[in-house]
Amino acid sequence: MKIVQPYLLLFTVLLFSACKISKDIASPEPVIAANYRNGNTTDTSSIARIHWNRFFSNNELKQLIDSTIARNYDMQTALQNREAAQLLIKQSRLEYLPEARLQASGAINRPSDNSLNGLSLSQFLRKSYVEDYSVNLTLSWEADIWGKIKNQQSKALAGYLKTTEAQKVIQTDLVATVAKGYYHLLMLDAQLGIAKKNLLLSDSTLSILKHQYNAGQVTVLALQQAMAQQLVAAELIPQLEKEIALEENHLSVLSGITPASIKRSGSIYDPVHSGELSTGIPSALLANRPDVKAKELDITIANANTGIAKASMYPSLGITATGGINSFLASNWFSVPASLFVTTMAGITQPLFQKGKLKTQYQLSQVDREKTVIAFRQSVLHAVGEVSDALIKVNKLKEQQIIAQSRVSHLQQGIGSAQMLFANGMANYLEVITAQSNVLQGELALALLQKEQSTAVIELYRSLGGGWQ
Repeated sequence: MKIVQPYLLLFTVLLFSACKISKDIASPEPVIAANYRNGNTTDTSSIARIHWNRFFSNNELKQLIDSTIARNYDMQTALQNREAAQLLIKQSRLEYLPEARLQASGAINRPSDNSLNGLSLSQFLRKSYVEDYSVNLTLSWEADIWGKIKNQQSKALAGYLKTTEAQKVIQTDLVATVAKGYYHLLMLDAQLGIAKKNLLLSDSTLSILKHQYNAGQVTVLALQQAMAQQLVAAELIPQLEKEIALEENHLSVLSGITPASIKRSGSIYDPVHSGELSTGIPSALLANRPDVKAKELDITIANANTGIAKASMYPSLGITATGGINSFLASNWFSVPASLFVTTMAGITQPLFQKGKLKTQYQLSQVDREKTVIAFRQSVLHAVGEVSDALIKVNKLKEQQIIAQSRVSHLQQGIGSAQMLFANGMANYLEVITAQSNVLQGELALALLQKEQSTAVIELYRSLGGGWQ
């Protein structure tokens, strides 16, 4: 009977180890449309799968993105978080092994001469004190009956994968932010060129008016209004130069260097991406968007937490074994086998009453798990909304741009006509000044529209999950 009992205990442990005390919630299938709003395609290909180095056309921009990813401090922090999570995975793999502790101790105890211990020592050992020397190794192991360790490992793995997705989120945001900032600089360069060109045009008009004023053909009012128009263009130049310097500083700090000028080439009117802007289908966001993937991993972590909380309410089996050498004299401390000792103990602990703490923790873990499911569904919906917004902007800004380009072309033709008529005395100075003002505002607005179009394309790429590959 004594031989059967250990095997019966082991069989019971293995039997309960196969039990699943907490049912996991699977990642829900979010209810999303087959296509994006303003998009109608069954093609599963998406620009999100294009590496950022092949997506962007501008070589200077690609170099800037590359250096930013390498030196950005948020990216470096994300890499450290990933390394820390990897260490937790390695540690969790050792949870099934027993814990071992080595201890060496020595003690001398001198009881009172008038105490029972003191009298006993004097009578039997002829000593007033007792020594105790010990070296022992203690092994303790808890059986994973209810899957607590398994859930801890699952949680550690999901945590590591989540740090990986977090790193991807940071990179996609960095790629998009740097690209938007770069095209903002190109827009400011274009607007600065427009302001300088308009300033030269105003100089020419003002020069003609001065000659006419000296000849008595126009009043001083004409000179004053022409000078005011010239100052409008002149005022834009330091304002745009200030915005250029600030944007360069922002991009420099983002790339982990001290503020400096940003090397750039090309024009704001160059396309961001030379290929087709294919979006794929909404369901692809579950694989392409790292932030959505991170929310899905939160469900795995929540399942593990629920399993751990549930397991804490059930009995735990622990086995402890201690062995070593012990002696009351230092001279024969290491006398083997006389000084050897072994102690083995096994016990089952069942929580009975802890003021409802364990039950409350389990119920809270269930609530948290439901919240992660809601957050996951919300993240998918938010991602689909971002793509739809970007698609609307790309399409409508393209229409605006065509109209604005036509308007600027007419205004540029009009200023040529106004100058020619003014030189021949067939138009007054107000018509020339108005034409110059309209051209200035029209060209500035066209450059801004082009920047917004570029930003919309970049945002479409980011919202589809592009940039982390």
